[in-house]
Amino acid sequence: MRVLLVKLSSLGDVVHTLPVVHDISQAYPGVHIDWVVEKGFAPLVSRCAGIDRVIPCELRRWRQAPWRLETRMAWRDFRMALQQESYDAVIDLQGLSKSALVSWMARCTPNGKRYALANRTEGSGYEAPTRWAADVLIPIEPHVHAVMRGRLMCAQALGYRMPDHEVFGLETLSAYSQFAIKNEVEKPVAPAPCVALVHGTSRADKEWPLSHWLGLGQKLTAAGYSLAWLHGSDAEQQRSEQLASQLPGSTVWPRLSLDALTDAMAHCAGVIGVDSGVSHIAVALDLPHVQIYNFDTAWRTGPVNRAHQRSIVAQPTPSVDAVWQAWQSVAKPVEAP
Repeated sequence: MRVLLVKLSSLGDVVHTLPVVHDISQAYPGVHIDWVVEKGFAPLVSRCAGIDRVIPCELRRWRQAPWRLETRMAWRDFRMALQQESYDAVIDLQGLSKSALVSWMARCTPNGKRYALANRTEGSGYEAPTRWAADVLIPIEPHVHAVMRGRLMCAQALGYRMPDHEVFGLETLSAYSQFAIKNEVEKPVAPAPCVALVHGTSRADKEWPLSHWLGLGQKLTAAGYSLAWLHGSDAEQQRSEQLASQLPGSTVWPRLSLDALTDAMAHCAGVIGVDSGVSHIAVALDLPHVQIYNFDTAWRTGPVNRAHQRSIVAQPTPSVDAVWQAWQSVAKPVEAP
């Protein structure tokens, strides 16, 4: 059997979808699974055990200049890659017009079918073309965690019993030397035990105050941790440098590709971060993790069923003490040198 998954973006949504690969592989040993995703997220998806082929696209960029020669050539190459195989099942896990278009363009075997969501779930987008491109619509309970939404949909589409526990299946490099050689970065990870701090997010209302990050950093360094400050933009880098300058034992990581970042985080003692795609990678890596929410969407995107991972929710913002206590409840004790 050959299955095509269509989940294009964003980073957090892509991470939440990773467990469906393990579920399908467990139900159908020998299955071939391909995945269409935005090019920027392809390095992460390629790390997922069980993926045969990642088909990258750049719909976000192409739609900005659809008639340029460069765009038309890139679109042609993408279409050729997409139609290289015929699929027994094409599963649109996004529910948007762009994912419906990709699903419709993909080739099916004579008995193959296209599957899509039948309805919108809470906190997620949904657009009508999803219905038009599908042969089979899968209804999902609206109040559902982001990870469970994809897992339930694939289980219903392909007719198997969903495993009790999710497995993200992210594969990482096992040594700093490999990481350094591959990415031409000389050991960006601070000596263990290092806590990675994720202060950047796509929405201002998800941010945690810099004064709180400073207070938390002081507690962490006093407890014997070194700190790694992450960033994905110039503004986030400035904040990282500002915070690191006030806290001894801090390192500002270089801006890394997703696969390099995944490798680096895998060697940390844990991660504390706001609701962001990078924080969700920490969940996928099964690291000790505290995820900070200024309002209660943790039921939908936060870590679940993991004793060493916590969501902290408070309006308008969780306190430093609340986050620190949560970290103490999930982290391994720092060993004396």
